[in-house]
Amino acid sequence: MNAQRIDVSGLHRRSGALNLAALPPLALYVHLPWCLKKCPYCDFNSHEAARGVEQEARYLDALRADLEAALPLVWGRRVVSVFIGGGTPSLFSPEAIERLLADVRALLPLEPGCEITLEANPGTFERERFRAFRAAGVTRLSVGVQSFDDAKLKALGRVHDRAQAVAAVEEAQDAFETFNLDLMYALPGQTLAALDADLRQALAFAPPHLSVYHLTLEPNTRFAVEPPPGLPDEDLAAAMLDRIAERSAAAGLERYEVSAYARPGHRCRHNLNYWQFGDYLGIGAGAHGKLSFAHRILRQTRWRDPATYMAKALEGAAVSNEHEVAAADLPFEFMLNALRLREGFELARYGERTGLPLTTIQRALQQAEARGLLERDLQRAWPTARGFDFLNDLQQLFLA
Repeated sequence: MNAQRIDVSGLHRRSGALNLAALPPLALYVHLPWCLKKCPYCDFNSHEAARGVEQEARYLDALRADLEAALPLVWGRRVVSVFIGGGTPSLFSPEAIERLLADVRALLPLEPGCEITLEANPGTFERERFRAFRAAGVTRLSVGVQSFDDAKLKALGRVHDRAQAVAAVEEAQDAFETFNLDLMYALPGQTLAALDADLRQALAFAPPHLSVYHLTLEPNTRFAVEPPPGLPDEDLAAAMLDRIAERSAAAGLERYEVSAYARPGHRCRHNLNYWQFGDYLGIGAGAHGKLSFAHRILRQTRWRDPATYMAKALEGAAVSNEHEVAAADLPFEFMLNALRLREGFELARYGERTGLPLTTIQRALQQAEARGLLERDLQRAWPTARGFDFLNDLQQLFLA
């Protein structure tokens, strides 16, 4: 642990190619890796496992040790948001979440009104459980519904049904001033009419925030090896996305990011920090982090296997690997995030967050404009409607 700290502290002193005048906002991501059942489309670091009270306590011990060892990297910096993801974090007891947040508050200064999000699945729902998470200090719940159609939920390998999904969202409504509802589209056998039914049910809850994701066949998942039958073609999937944007807007939800829709005042602050190329400390099994210093930007990864992570973290060595981001890679990394936002980014923020002059992306900006993928003025650049539809093409213009 000491060698790790000494090596990293040098980042504050050594000169390099970058020149960051000020550090960006800092967020905290906490990964809880267990779930009831691994979904066939999921490529996150999640593990089916029977968890007991002793394992839960040991994991919390490991998270605290991980955070303590990371403190020299973030001395004096206040945390703007906390996101507890997984896995299925709502498998952990409200008492465990309360202990976790108490440890976080004891070790890190949180901004007043700090957003604290917990991911929850309807399959772990029981009455008053969400209210107990609210009492434990969680301020925002993200409910992974995915669909309200029992047949589609079965095709996705979800452990909950429509009735549980409805009950979970109703409880989230009662317990939280703000919450997110996750939906998926382009599901096996899904038609526009079936999507409309999901949207009607979701929007009937008047969610403050809605996240909508296209089902994709990610590598290293069961669906990649055995694709489900009846997946919608590209034209139907595009029509579905148009329908989602249209119905969400009519319900008062603004599409502020490729997959995110929100009512005024309910944008996800944690995700906004990612998209604006802010910093985040990631703790927990397999967690990633990005931390800026005056002359360098560091990326870290924790040990992926939960048992290995716990053992290593308790030894003060939770980080499995880390590297400094090459200056040549920063334009693409910045744009990969910033161009996901409908409003794009302030041109001055590019220099503030990367430490590079705007001239390093001038040619790519001109190419994007010429292809009708991007517009800009003296202060800001943003994707056009065409750029939003062909986001990968737009982002790839900024590859080294």
